[in-house]
Amino acid sequence: MTEFNKPTQEEDWGASAEKQLAALKRSTRATTEDAVVRAAHKVMAEFETRNAAIEEVAQHIEKLQGFGKDTVDSLAIYIREMKK
Repeated sequence: MTEFNKPTQEEDWGASAEKQLAALKRSTRATTEDAVVRAAHKVMAEFETRNAAIEEVAQHIEKLQGFGKDTVDSLAIYIREMKK
């Protein structure tokens, strides 16, 4: 009997399907986690940009001279509280 005419082993199709399904689930989970991390980084970058702009406005308001110090400080605090 040669290698070519040996009887083939019957595969366990259920076990094979379970392995493939588990691999797909792992792949999907990894892809989803990567997407969540990228989205979180994007949101954090947007917040950082927004917060930097708000801080810059607050710093310029603190330089105003037409109002009393308490008024300017209160306005700067109000603006800084807009940060996320």
